[in-house]
Amino acid sequence: MRRHELTDAAWARIEPLLPVASGPGGRWRDHRQVINGILWKIRTGADWRDVPDRYGPWQTLYQRFRRWSADGTWERLLAHVQVHDDAVGAVDWSAVCVDSTIVRAHQHAAGARKKGNTGTKPASLAAEQALGRSRGGLTTKVHLACDGRGLPLAFTLTAGNINDCTRLIEVVEAIEVRRAGPGRPRVRPGHLIADKGYSTGIIRGYLRRRRIPHTIPERSDQLAARARRGHRRCGFDSDRYRRRNVVERCFNQLKRFRGLATRYEKLAAHYRAVVTIASLVLWLNHDPQNTA
Repeated sequence: MRRHELTDAAWARIEPLLPVASGPGGRWRDHRQVINGILWKIRTGADWRDVPDRYGPWQTLYQRFRRWSADGTWERLLAHVQVHDDAVGAVDWSAVCVDSTIVRAHQHAAGARKKGNTGTKPASLAAEQALGRSRGGLTTKVHLACDGRGLPLAFTLTAGNINDCTRLIEVVEAIEVRRAGPGRPRVRPGHLIADKGYSTGIIRGYLRRRRIPHTIPERSDQLAARARRGHRRCGFDSDRYRRRNVVERCFNQLKRFRGLATRYEKLAAHYRAVVTIASLVLWLNHDPQNTA
């Protein structure tokens, strides 16, 4: 096994879920070889044409990556691993942390073609592909929720100039870990932790309606306004808040994939697949028996 490739244990967990070739056209190239080639590409951030020959033709790798991005195969693999870990009690729901990170987009990420003559303006087309102009130039923002171990539960993509607090509800709504047997999916964190950038009345009201306990520090202007009105400040558990650093560690792990740390993909659907694959690798490399 070479560097960046799937271990035997990781391969055994996902092999039964991979699509089987059907219809005319012969056999598919070995799935493990192709996935290892895709992982090499995302890990290194290289061009598809530069993937080593040992993984097969680069066209085969790209077509498999594109096909599975479109049909949801990567998402199904990640969901399966999450279900397995939750079934053995490995998922830590006691400290679900939410945050976002900015990703600089390479110049090759711009210029996605419009579908048909829709009259879409360039600015709105870029926003549709989760690209926006911010202080760092052309960027994408990854909004993510992770469990108490720092493993991704759900994420969403926006343009880099979108405010963090506008996407917390969307990220929390995206959390859905199905049961291994009968029963409703797990969709509600045991406790949610976020920084003061998410301290808004809309967010706190949403979390109260969903009965999600949360630890979000108030901003200084909010504290001053409460003092002027004679209201007491919101409850804040500083010890629990210290656990928020797991989401920062999660981003650090994800950005070890150079194809994620810098966005090279033109289409948001393809970059979403990159983030999904990187998240899948984090889950596969984590021992579900080690819940400490």
